[in-house]
Amino acid sequence: MASGSGPGRDSSLLAAELREEAQAEAEEENRGLCEEMLLQAMQKILDAQSPMPDSRQIQPKPGFCVKTRSPEGKVFINVCQSDSIPAPADLSEQELLCVLEGDQAAFRIPMSLGEPHAELDRGGNGCTAYDVAINSDFYKKLRSNDFFLEFFVTVAMEGLEDKYGTQLSREWRLLKYRPFLGSISQQNIRTQSQPRPPTIQELGDGTDAPPLRLWLEAPDLLLAEVVLPKVASARELSLQLGGDRLILGAPGAPYHMDIFVPHDIDQEQCRAAFNQKSKTLMISMPLQTACA
Repeated sequence: MASGSGPGRDSSLLAAELREEAQAEAEEENRGLCEEMLLQAMQKILDAQSPMPDSRQIQPKPGFCVKTRSPEGKVFINVCQSDSIPAPADLSEQELLCVLEGDQAAFRIPMSLGEPHAELDRGGNGCTAYDVAINSDFYKKLRSNDFFLEFFVTVAMEGLEDKYGTQLSREWRLLKYRPFLGSISQQNIRTQSQPRPPTIQELGDGTDAPPLRLWLEAPDLLLAEVVLPKVASARELSLQLGGDRLILGAPGAPYHMDIFVPHDIDQEQCRAAFNQKSKTLMISMPLQTACA
C-alpha cells in the first residue's frame, strides 16, 4: 500500500513554498529599489530649485504645437521655450514613475501659461490658442522622449484648465509642420518670494537645532530640507505636521525642532523622506487652498 505522504509530495509542497518565498523576496527587493529611486528623485527635485527675480518679461522661442478641442471648438497649444524659465529636476523615466506612484504633487514643471488668444486655423475658422513656455533644456527632453512628452502635455492641459476655467480633450496630436499658431507674445514670469526663515526653538536638554531650509516651490506647495548628520535611520525620527506647526524630534533623539510655519498645511497630503546617504530629511507640504 502506498503511504499517504512520501518524498515526492513533500518535495512538491516545499517547492511551492520556496517559490512563494522567492516571489515575496523579489517583491520586497523591487519595493526597496523603488524607495531608493524615490529618494534620489526627491533629492534631484530639491536640488533643481533655483531663486529667480520676482517678475521679469521674456520672449519665448517657438517649439511645437499641440492640437486638441474644448466645448467651444478647436484649441491649439503653442509649446515655447526659454532659458529664463528654470528646468525641473532631471529625472529618469523610472524615477518619475516612482515619484508619481508616491506623491504626484512632488514633481513640478516650471512653466508660464499665457493668456488665450483668438486665431484662425488653416481653413479660416475661428479657434483659440495658448502659449505655454518651458525651459529650453526640458523642451529638448520632450522632443526626444515620448513618455515625458505625454506627461507634460497632460500637466499643461490641467494647468490651463485650472487657470482659465476651460475643459480640454485629452485626445490630442502634435502638428508636424507647424511649430506654432498665430504669434508668440512676450510673457511676464513671476515667482513666489521665499518666506522669512522660521524660528527654530531648542528644547533645552542638550539637543541641537538642525540646519533648515524652507521655501515655496509653488503657490500651493511648501518644501523643507533638514540636515541631520547624527541620524542614521528614519526610525530615529518623529515628525509631526499640522495646521501651521512643524515638530521634529523624539525622546533621546539628537535633534529637536519646533517651528511656526507661516502657512496652513494640508496635513493629510504631506510627505517626508529621509536620505541616509546625505543625512537629509525632505518634507513636502501642500498648502490648504481657500474655498471660493
